[in-house]
Amino acid sequence: MEKIYFNRQKCLGCHSCEFACAVEHSKSKDPLKAHLEAEIPIPRRNVKLVNGMCLTVACRHCEPAPCVESCIAGAMVKIEEEVICNVEKCISCFMCLMVCPFDAIKPGKYYTIKCDLCSDREDSFACVEACITKALFAATPEEFKEIIKKKKSIKKVGLY
Repeated sequence: MEKIYFNRQKCLGCHSCEFACAVEHSKSKDPLKAHLEAEIPIPRRNVKLVNGMCLTVACRHCEPAPCVESCIAGAMVKIEEEVICNVEKCISCFMCLMVCPFDAIKPGKYYTIKCDLCSDREDSFACVEACITKALFAATPEEFKEIIKKKKSIKKVGLY
């Protein structure tokens, strides 16, 4: 299963990932109409400035997941490698929001909102597609380990 990874050295803080996420979770799925909807879509990914560095923050689908462990309604569940909020069970107590170490869960009107790995899409993630610098990228954990190995070997040779 592919995950979303982030290279902070490439992030410009342009918020393209955030905008694409909001549009993806809008009713219209149209960038020109989404901000006009009665219920303005909330992005599941946010860009934040931390210590002079731009970071993009979203659910990391932790193992173990504090949000799942703290959910008194049983709405937050982990299925395979993905943490999912069952909106029909969520009672908006926001315990998950309080225990998330990454500040990746947001309060919605009737339930909590978090990254769902673009569950409506089959081909790719909206935030990854929108990232113009490729600071966000999709890879399997094995592919990611290979990328890190290559970067380390390039640094040793002095090419990076």
